Amino acid sequence: MGSILLSLKRESILKNCTALVIFSEKFRSEAYADAVRFYIGAMPIFKAYGDSSFQDCKRASEEAVGIITKNLQGKVFSDSESIQARAEAVMLLKQLNFPVENLKVKLFEKLEQFLVDLHLESKEIAHVSATLDGPNNHGNVTDPASSAAHESSIHEFAEAIRAYRVIFPDSEQQLVRLAQDLVNMHFEAVHRHIKKQLQSEDLLEMLRVIWSDVLLMDEVLPEAAISDFSLVAARNAVKEYVASTFSHLLLGITGTIMKVQDRQKVGVEEEYPLQSVLEASKKAVIQGCMNVLLDFRQLLDEKLELSLKLRDLTIDWVQEGFQEFFRKLNERFLFLSGKSNSGSQDLSLTQGVQGEKVLPGLVLLLAQLSLFIEQSAIPRITEEIASSFSSGGARGYEYGPAFIPAVICRTFRAAGEKCLDHYVRLRTQKISVLLRKRFTTPNWVKHKEPREVHMFVDLLLQEFEAIRGEVKQILPPELSRKHHRTDSNGSTTSSRSNPLRDDRMNRSNTQRARSQLLETHLAKLFKQKVEIFTKIEFTQESVVTTILKLCLKSLQEFVRLQTFNRRGFQQIQLDIEFLRTTLKDTSEDEAATDFLLDEVVVAAAERCLDPVPLDQPILDKLIQVKVAKTSEQNLNP
Repeated sequence: MGSILLSLKRESILKNCTALVIFSEKFRSEAYADAVRFYIGAMPIFKAYGDSSFQDCKRASEEAVGIITKNLQGKVFSDSESIQARAEAVMLLKQLNFPVENLKVKLFEKLEQFLVDLHLESKEIAHVSATLDGPNNHGNVTDPASSAAHESSIHEFAEAIRAYRVIFPDSEQQLVRLAQDLVNMHFEAVHRHIKKQLQSEDLLEMLRVIWSDVLLMDEVLPEAAISDFSLVAARNAVKEYVASTFSHLLLGITGTIMKVQDRQKVGVEEEYPLQSVLEASKKAVIQGCMNVLLDFRQLLDEKLELSLKLRDLTIDWVQEGFQEFFRKLNERFLFLSGKSNSGSQDLSLTQGVQGEKVLPGLVLLLAQLSLFIEQSAIPRITEEIASSFSSGGARGYEYGPAFIPAVICRTFRAAGEKCLDHYVRLRTQKISVLLRKRFTTPNWVKHKEPREVHMFVDLLLQEFEAIRGEVKQILPPELSRKHHRTDSNGSTTSSRSNPLRDDRMNRSNTQRARSQLLETHLAKLFKQKVEIFTKIEFTQESVVTTILKLCLKSLQEFVRLQTFNRRGFQQIQLDIEFLRTTLKDTSEDEAATDFLLDEVVVAAAERCLDPVPLDQPILDKLIQVKVAKTSEQNLNP
């Protein structure tokens, strides 16, 4: 019986050995699985009899298996082999008790490299045509051929992960990290494009590609919850996109406003430069905000599952974004007007502006633009937000609404008033420099007899003409009629008045002139008080009149600081009378203007050693000569 069993074993061994040799010789046909199976079946016999009668068969089999092992290793690391073929090779090597840990590391490195190549490929297909290919190509979606190539690659990557997981069951954490890296790489590309500015349709196209890849990864690695992981990344991307869109809008509006400064640098001659920039700035605010809302609306209308999950948050981000945008725009206005420092300003916004002299015309433009935002832009934006971005939202009721138009309106009303006051201050300061130079330069005690109106009056009138030119471009005219001498009432900080001016000018006697000063002080108790300083309104007349009043008040104060001889006093009298003639149609408050001009003459008389005025005929003749000369210059500039 024993001999029969032994004979059967030897016969089985011979068959297996012969089969192994045959399959080993045919390894070039890649029948590695059968060869390994037969070799493993013969291993017990080789262990028992490999050192005796089966020694040659064992040696031949081991040589064949060595060649197969070498070829299988080559297959694992061959770039020409598919991931699935390399995975089968690893399984066969494990059956041959080959140490596969090094192979596991190497194969995972192959997967990582595959991911890198896939990422590079996705950068090619996920480009944004509007930003990278030029504005004329806006709206192009990804190339179908590139999309097909990406889809093929991502499916191959998914199958590779599936195979790797089967081969190495303990590799779940590594594969989860690899899948997360895929999502991170996708969103890194999204963030790069957001920084370059893109439209919502381009962002949605990228999100569709990402979500398609994520769903595929969920099928391969369901326990990795890649969809939840990508939702967090998508939330950050969409939030950044909303913030970036507002930043680009702010840059666009600022760039439009700064054309005033730029045109002055290059010396562009334009008839109404402030008016054109103001209209362009209004359009930039309204049209820019409407375009932004339309862009965000596309995000809400998208039916992609990823977008639907972020819809409520997107509504909150849009409302919060508008609130923050207008806060920054207000800060920007104040900075450009010189009313705030650049400590809280973005470097991208302040670049090219710091250290430059503030243009009064720019300040006036910002004042009117602030008023436009309060009265026109905010109501329209509020209406659009209420119709498209009010339903839903994840913000809790306890926090209140994210977008509060009343706060924005109050902010820009205050900003407009600050800019308007600052414009008046800038213009008044410039004229004050002119007045200071005029009154501190000559020796008034040794002044010569006046022959003509002093040239400083021409310079003063040129400044007022420049002011009128600016306000006519920016501010609307006043609807109500001008104030006349009998219209003004109220109070004034000044107590002097000069009702006997005409009589005084006709007197030539020194004693009578001095007596007339006493009469002037007595008359102030009975004359109707004149309202000098009133609230500045956003109208041409109000601004011009306010500046005129302030300048005349400054003129009075400079006169008070000097001491005049008779000729110096008469020069002041002549200059003021000519100003009275030319400024008649400039001020809306004729009574206050006349009052302040009288105050200057009275102040000069008080500071005069011998206050004898010019005779009226001489005064009239000198003024007529100046008027004729001015008219001639206007006709022949």
